[in-house]
Amino acid sequence: MLKSERLEYGAFKYDDRIEKAIKEIESNLKSSYNVSKRTIALLLLQEDSEIQEMVRMRESSFSQISEIVKKTKMLFTEPLYYVITVQRQKKVDEIVSKVVYTRRDSKNRLSNWLDKITVQPLTGIPILLLVLYFGLYKFVGQFGAGTLVDFIEGNIFDTYVNPWVDRMVTTYISSEPIQELLAKEYGIITLGLRYALAIILPIVGTFFLMFSIIEDSGYLPRLALLIDRVFKAIGLNGRAVIPMVLGFGCDTMATLVSRTLETRRERILATLLLSLAIPCSAQLGVVLAMLSGNTAALLIWALCVLLVFLLVGFLAARLLPGERPVFYMEVPPLRLPRLGNIIEKTLSRMQWYFLEIVPIFIIASVLIWIGRMTGIFDAIIRLAEPLMVALGLPPETAEAFLFGFFRRDYGAAGLYDMKGSLTWTQLTVASVTLTLFLPCIAQVSVMLKERGLMTTAAILAFIFPFAFLVGYVLNLILNVTGVVW
Repeated sequence: MLKSERLEYGAFKYDDRIEKAIKEIESNLKSSYNVSKRTIALLLLQEDSEIQEMVRMRESSFSQISEIVKKTKMLFTEPLYYVITVQRQKKVDEIVSKVVYTRRDSKNRLSNWLDKITVQPLTGIPILLLVLYFGLYKFVGQFGAGTLVDFIEGNIFDTYVNPWVDRMVTTYISSEPIQELLAKEYGIITLGLRYALAIILPIVGTFFLMFSIIEDSGYLPRLALLIDRVFKAIGLNGRAVIPMVLGFGCDTMATLVSRTLETRRERILATLLLSLAIPCSAQLGVVLAMLSGNTAALLIWALCVLLVFLLVGFLAARLLPGERPVFYMEVPPLRLPRLGNIIEKTLSRMQWYFLEIVPIFIIASVLIWIGRMTGIFDAIIRLAEPLMVALGLPPETAEAFLFGFFRRDYGAAGLYDMKGSLTWTQLTVASVTLTLFLPCIAQVSVMLKERGLMTTAAILAFIFPFAFLVGYVLNLILNVTGVVW
């Protein structure tokens, strides 16, 4: 019995094409190795760089071996290391199925059914749209960016905090520049802390809560499988869904996470798309809050950003050299999210927000104050005003774009303050352009560290004119068609 089992399970055979290649390579291996020639042949077929170098140094027939590997690769549509792994896994599943019994209870059947419908395009895409609608639009956009922001900003800051701060500062501080630094229109407290605590915090908090629920359920790996085919068209694979989804929380953090992608080409593509077409949670929430009152405006914004994401990714994937990535990912079982995990993840991310982001808002307020005191900001805004006019926007919108360079959400919050004086067409054009606009300083600094000066400069040199070009074309289309007003 044991002998037959060893014969059945030990002498594993791949399909005929691979077995033929193994034998041909073995016949060309004349030197002795610490492992079997079959193992060396398999590693050569999988293009293991260390084994390739070893065989190149020891075998005079290495060119013939390379030719065998090349011909074998042409017999398959997938890379050989993927084919070999799949065949091994199939054998493992066959062995396991003979010794492991799976209970066919209702819970298991439901889990298997959910597994299937979340990764198949016909059912998976509607499920994804439902998650986006109820998770991002209704919960983050309407509840977080609408109800919570209106209450905290309108009922607390505008009614009590800001008037009290203005009164105290003007009463006890005689220096007008210091008054401007702390209070009034652009003060650290009345602008910086108001943006951070009254506008951005509720949006980030609701996003982190929803993201923790989705993450703990095991849905993210299934989303990766679902969109793998789409991502391959833009030079990425399903694994890139992790930094892309994280980008909806914070593009700076997502740029760091992109280092987990396999190739430099993938990392550059992911960084470009994160910098251009992935709004962070705060910016996304503010845009949703601004445009939620007009369905056409919101749909146009979403469609424009999505088209830019796909078009730029598609073209960049064909311009950048390098091999296309292969996708494989461990898929954990679906489960009901655990309350303890959700609370822990949400609180840890909120702690990160307070420690990392709130100080940046304060620093941005100080830089804005310095820029205004020295006249630098006013000069930059005057230079940018013709660009705003070309987009069909009032000149003062330039201020929101300038603030957006310090923090994307800072600029979006500035635009949110102006929404009462803009038409729906102007809000739509401004939202699209600001979404595609330059990444914030924090993200740029991470890009410099991760991608280097030349790559970062090339990405920024492309994004700046491209964002305004898209805004200009969109403004022309909206004015001609009159879809929004």
